[in-house]
Amino acid sequence: MNWLRKIPGSQRAVTGLEWAIWRKLPLFFAVGTVLPLAALAVLHWQVDVSTPAGERWLQMADYMVVGVVLFHWTAVVTVGIGCVIVMVMKGPAYAADSYAVSHSERPRSTGPDDKA
Repeated sequence: MNWLRKIPGSQRAVTGLEWAIWRKLPLFFAVGTVLPLAALAVLHWQVDVSTPAGERWLQMADYMVVGVVLFHWTAVVTVGIGCVIVMVMKGPAYAADSYAVSHSERPRSTGPDDKA
């Protein structure tokens, strides 16, 4: 099923910020993942885990970094979805399957008090 049939003669809108953001998304994804994980690696290297308080603090840092990374991934995916939507909306016009409405020329009556 060809659900994206281009309408002949339709024109595309001028590209804008969406393509610049789209091309940088892999970089944003990588940097936003590597930086918190690198900070966590430094914490694991320097924190004294010989005490229960140090272990608890390090485990809390682990959970916080996982939360930050997952939140960042969600934000990057959301921005990517927005870019795709803008690209489709600015692209050429597409025709959907037509659906004939039975009462498109004259509305059907709904009851005895209906005034047409």
